[in-house]
Amino acid sequence: MSHRTESYLVGLVGDGVMPSLTPPMHEREGDVQGLRYLYRPIDLLELGLPGESVGQVLQSARTLGFNGLNITHPCKQLVLQYLDEVTPDAQRLGAVNTVVIRDGRFIGHNTDFSGFASALASGLPGARLDRVLQLGAGGAGSAVAYALLTAGVRSLELVDMDLERAAARAEELSRFFPGATVTARTPAELPGLMPLVDGLVHCTPVGMAAHPGTPLDLDLLEPRHWVADIVYRPIETELVRGARAKGCEVLDGGRMAVGQAADAFRIFTGLRADPDRMRSHFLELVAAEEVAA
Repeated sequence: MSHRTESYLVGLVGDGVMPSLTPPMHEREGDVQGLRYLYRPIDLLELGLPGESVGQVLQSARTLGFNGLNITHPCKQLVLQYLDEVTPDAQRLGAVNTVVIRDGRFIGHNTDFSGFASALASGLPGARLDRVLQLGAGGAGSAVAYALLTAGVRSLELVDMDLERAAARAEELSRFFPGATVTARTPAELPGLMPLVDGLVHCTPVGMAAHPGTPLDLDLLEPRHWVADIVYRPIETELVRGARAKGCEVLDGGRMAVGQAADAFRIFTGLRADPDRMRSHFLELVAAEEVAA
């Protein structure tokens, strides 16, 4: 059966997913490629279901003929126990955000890490990766750190308010990437570290609409630094604006959001999504949201 005559039914499972931009991004890309592609948000909060119910949701999706599901907070770790197979990268990360349902089996992938990797490659080609500082070692931060090391970062400074969390993450990453140095740091060390690094990646909630501000003193940025943010609501965070004003090359959070969606689209359909087309649609969606707000 050709791709053109198949239809695709996919979903997004997690808490508070109704406003997500992922469904319209996937559906538009499906439209452009001539597919019948329907993407449903499955909001556990609205359904009154705990994160632990993700196993039941997977079984229901299989019964109803879904092709796959994207998985978000709080289910990215919880889902692992219900899968038949997990890619090596997702296994190492201990987190899955994309499950394809094939021949009755559940196969887990992680496109958070691959999405950031492709965003970095396309949005900051030629960026120096000898020594990079990452702010935030939480869930999204672990996928980003993994992507940075996969991309060839030789020395990664992992800065987190919770030094224990950063140290645990650093130890784990050092095992996976024995050729690299991963060091846990506290925010107090930023003034000493910034002159030594090539670039900065930001993976905390600071800068989101609900958490305005910048995650570090912008005076620490130099024009030679490149700066990547993973916050995309708003797309122009104070960090992105401030870094650009300093003359830094910047990567906004929309790049990772589009990268992970494009990778998930390919996993679900077997067809390549056009990341530039998806990004322009994504920017339209964000602009419409900002006007409505």
